[in-house]
Amino acid sequence: MLRLFCLPYSGASAMVYARWKRQLPSWIEVCPVELPGRGRRFAESLQTDLRALAGQLADEIAARLDQPYAIFGHSLGGLLAFELAHALRERGLPMPQALFASAASAPARRDSHRELAEEQSDAQLIERMRRLGGTAEAVFADAEMLALTLPVMRADFLLCGLYDYRRRPALACPIHVFGGKADRLSVDSLSAWQDETSAGFSLEMLDGGHFFLNSGEARLLELLLGRLQQPGQTPSSALA
Repeated sequence: MLRLFCLPYSGASAMVYARWKRQLPSWIEVCPVELPGRGRRFAESLQTDLRALAGQLADEIAARLDQPYAIFGHSLGGLLAFELAHALRERGLPMPQALFASAASAPARRDSHRELAEEQSDAQLIERMRRLGGTAEAVFADAEMLALTLPVMRADFLLCGLYDYRRRPALACPIHVFGGKADRLSVDSLSAWQDETSAGFSLEMLDGGHFFLNSGEARLLELLLGRLQQPGQTPSSALA
């Protein structure tokens, strides 16, 4: 058994990964990681310090690292996955078999996110959400749903904008990066992830924009599975 901890993108609940439990082989235990302030953790305070959040999550999953595992994160989740891996290493815990960063600029290449360091108004948030895509039109049309979504988006954008990259020794686990061919993120900003690992790197560009996670899910899972090794066996490339 291999545990796959999955970190959501801005504004999302861990439930975005619920489908993966049915689509990946039984030897992979999909473990969606819910962040404070959403889903079943709705009553908890939203976080705006990404490194502190990573430390909190490291403490929460520490007891579940008793078998091989990997970490996947999309967009904000990719950056959080990186800091989570560092937090786990700092605590002397086992390293993941692999770290997957999807639709996320390398930690050292995030200058374009500085504009998110200031709190956004509702109008600014809505405009940015529409530009990014990934938010159902029904959310914008439902005032109650929008009122629940905007505070989460505001906090998550601050997590990105206030992030302060810190150079540390490279991670001793492979980093596999996925990008969207129609996304605004440059190939250079994705390729720079290779500077953060001493154990192997790959970059795959998929059809679609920032949310190829949804539009190209089958291909993404095929690539992800091909980079994971079933404990005690050779890597597989076939979906269950």
